[in-house]
Amino acid sequence: DLQKQEERGELLQPLIFVLLVLCSVLLYFRVSLMDPGFVKSEEEMKAGKSEEQNMVTPQVPSNIKMRRCGYCMVKQPMRAKHCQLCQHCVRRYDHHCPWIENCVGEKNHPLFIVYLSAQLVVLLWGGHVAWSGLYFEQSWDWLQHNIFLLLSFLLIAIFTIVVLLLLISQLYLISCNTTTWEFMSHHRISYLKHSELENPFDQGVVLNLWRFFC
Repeated sequence: DLQKQEERGELLQPLIFVLLVLCSVLLYFRVSLMDPGFVKSEEEMKAGKSEEQNMVTPQVPSNIKMRRCGYCMVKQPMRAKHCQLCQHCVRRYDHHCPWIENCVGEKNHPLFIVYLSAQLVVLLWGGHVAWSGLYFEQSWDWLQHNIFLLLSFLLIAIFTIVVLLLLISQLYLISCNTTTWEFMSHHRISYLKHSELENPFDQGVVLNLWRFFC
């Protein structure tokens, strides 16, 4: 379809597709390389107090003691967790994503959702482009000439399903104001295990989404 539009001189859709792919790649590198919200030591915080380090965090229940991380020895704010792969404590830790080789945390989580959304659009459009080039015939000669396109479509379909499921699960957790780590390890986290509420951070779907994205 894109090739036919290009031959007819209709360059708008091919140009938008290329820009979407470029945007997806740039978002990937941005999310991969940015600080996910590493917890700073007391010395670093005193040297330069930033707005991010002074944001209002949920109050710790009186029966729960704030602890120092046993690995990097910094005071962990609530909802922070030490990542063994990054060798840092991350604020509002969600998970360590092997695809971007970085943690998803307080600072890059919203951008991670934007990246997944852009990636999903590119994959769906790419799948449509690949499908539009397939004209099925029951012959060995047809298979030899179309094997690359067929494999490309199957690969795109697999990645589309993975990204779609990940995006849906992430949006669900965000709407509940919980993280992947808190959802999976609820029974092991002290501030959740000793809380009277199942999720003390939930403020309703609309407010949860507003606070996360805005």
